[in-house]
Amino acid sequence: MDEDADLIDRLRAGDESAFVDLLGRYQARLLRLAQATVGSRAVAEEVTQDTWLAVMRGIERFEGRSSFKTWLFRVLLNRAHSAASRERRAGRPEQDVVERFDAAGHWAAPPVPWSDQVDDRLVASELAARVQSLLPQLPDAQREVLILRDIEHVEADQVAAMLGISDGNQRVLLHRGRTRLRALLTDEMGVNR
Repeated sequence: MDEDADLIDRLRAGDESAFVDLLGRYQARLLRLAQATVGSRAVAEEVTQDTWLAVMRGIERFEGRSSFKTWLFRVLLNRAHSAASRERRAGRPEQDVVERFDAAGHWAAPPVPWSDQVDDRLVASELAARVQSLLPQLPDAQREVLILRDIEHVEADQVAAMLGISDGNQRVLLHRGRTRLRALLTDEMGVNR
């Protein structure tokens, strides 16, 4: 049974607290997936907000053939892909390059040099931040599968259904994404392979 079924029933009945609970459960996850897909924090926030509006308008059409989480992530990915296409057509940078500099063209916050101490390199929060910053270097399909599987812990069959790919293709994309990410981290940290 869908872990969100009670919240969905309450939301359909007009219970605003159910929406607040769903927002608390999924907002950060949606924003992270949107940003990894579109590359821009500002666009990711718009995509996430648009996703929640679509959920509110379309909750009656949710049939429960998949989990709510799978349906929600699919709605987000559809909107994120459309937004990313619009941004590329508009010629806007895919990364938050503009946000890294102030109005005078100076660093808003100077880049942090990579520590020379091995212990500092392996601190979990720093490593997670590095992985997050490297994700945009992966091809779109690999990045989406890797985020859904390894960060969001979505089951393989749900990822395949969400992205409209075969289970075998999902496994290949996950393997290639992990391998590419590992190589990028290895290169960045200056570790011999």
